[in-house]
Amino acid sequence: MNRLYNSLEPRVMDDDMLKLAVGEQGPQEEAGLLARQEGILFKDVLSLQLDFQNILRIDNLWQFENLRKLQLDNNVIERIEGLEKLTHLVWLDLSFNNIEAIEGLDTLVNLEDLSLFNNRISKIDSLDALVKLQVLSLGNNHIGNMMNIIYLRQFKNLRALSLSGNPIAEAEDYNMFILAYLPDLVYLDSRHIDDHMKGLAELKHQFSIDELKHRENLIQARLEDEQARREELEEHKAAFVEHLNGPFLFDSMYAEDVEGNKLACLHGAGELLEAYKDKFVVICVNIFEYGLKQQEKRKVELDTFNECVQEAIQENQGQGKRRIAEFEEKHLLSLSAIRDESELSNLEKKIVECSKDISELFNTLMTLEMQLVEQLEETINMFERNIIDLVGLFIENVQSLMAQCRDLENHHHEKLLEIAISALEKMVKGELEEDLPDEVRALFVDKDTVVNAVGSSHDIHLLKIDNREDELVTRVNSWCTHLVDKIHKDEIMRNRRRVKEINQYIDHMQNELDNLECSDIID
Repeated sequence: MNRLYNSLEPRVMDDDMLKLAVGEQGPQEEAGLLARQEGILFKDVLSLQLDFQNILRIDNLWQFENLRKLQLDNNVIERIEGLEKLTHLVWLDLSFNNIEAIEGLDTLVNLEDLSLFNNRISKIDSLDALVKLQVLSLGNNHIGNMMNIIYLRQFKNLRALSLSGNPIAEAEDYNMFILAYLPDLVYLDSRHIDDHMKGLAELKHQFSIDELKHRENLIQARLEDEQARREELEEHKAAFVEHLNGPFLFDSMYAEDVEGNKLACLHGAGELLEAYKDKFVVICVNIFEYGLKQQEKRKVELDTFNECVQEAIQENQGQGKRRIAEFEEKHLLSLSAIRDESELSNLEKKIVECSKDISELFNTLMTLEMQLVEQLEETINMFERNIIDLVGLFIENVQSLMAQCRDLENHHHEKLLEIAISALEKMVKGELEEDLPDEVRALFVDKDTVVNAVGSSHDIHLLKIDNREDELVTRVNSWCTHLVDKIHKDEIMRNRRRVKEINQYIDHMQNELDNLECSDIID
């Protein structure tokens, strides 16, 4: 059933094998023709055939980053590996090998056709990333559990499936089960599926299918909710106000506050705590809503800046292209005139004029680039001032709101201290009516112990507030700094690329003229 090791030594996929395979694709393939003439970069190869090579291990394919079709059938491959970089792969044939498990396909998100026919695979899994999969061949393997079919329901584009030659294909209900659970299939085991048979299969398994669909819908709804929450959280993080749209910060203040949770048992402390929490959460929500509005303002500012930059670049490039077009029209006539000129003095004069035109073009293009640099520098500086002002205003107002949180905490601390001291006095006099837990009574040894307990709770709360404020300020300042730095660096790189382009173009024009001059002098 499977391909066995033959008398030949298993081969390694090295550069020599790959170069030979590329070259042998034949003159009808552009890649093969170029390979024989002058060699070819592996990244330019779109199709690679490596069948019947006695290959044991897939290796050295990382250079074929644009490969679309890969043929590795009829080898002795034991594992699917080394394909991580082939993200553009559409067609993959690994049939007639010794593969025992499906693996190593997580990056092949564009794969449409996969053949694993005649291997040693016993389970269908690890195909989740292949969202575009249309054709799957798994015939002549060791797949025995019909539940493997249910796994394939997630591949909504799957139209052709081959499972003949597996133990499950011997099951009495094989065809009906597959047609019922994979209703979008068009071909099963290379045979077109009859619509009438589909209908019969659906009726036969209707109850099970309905239950499965219900579970799938619940799972899908949960996944969508989780995805929506993740996306929402990312939006909140981008505004630097995540977890401020509710009691999260307040709850975190009491999560590690052992003494504060004990003191909440005192008479009057519970009501005080609830009132404190309500007011505290209102301030947090104000910070959150203000943060989202400010994030939108920063986004508009950045979008406007990018539009201005692109408009300036496109307008400048348009002027440069028009000037080059005018130059090339005149330059072609000049070169033609030079070729036709027989008088040496006139020839020299025309060459000098042509060289002068090239210099003038260089000066014009460089002047345009300098004008663009100045224009963009002014635009960038204006954006930098605006975004720094926006961030500064955001920080200022957030700090003001955080100060309100601290004021609430200070007020709560004073009131809680009064309640605790009053409870201590009543306890000393034996007038305390509450039945307090032993761990709470242990706090009321003396006034210093009570004051320290209330103070410890207060310190924890203030630290949480301060840390959240510091985190917000640090992150927004860091974002602003990195954004501005990136914009400046991107402009420097753009300018360098443009200057290089201009110099290369001018050098080409001048070399063309120099070569023409030399040939005319020789003639």
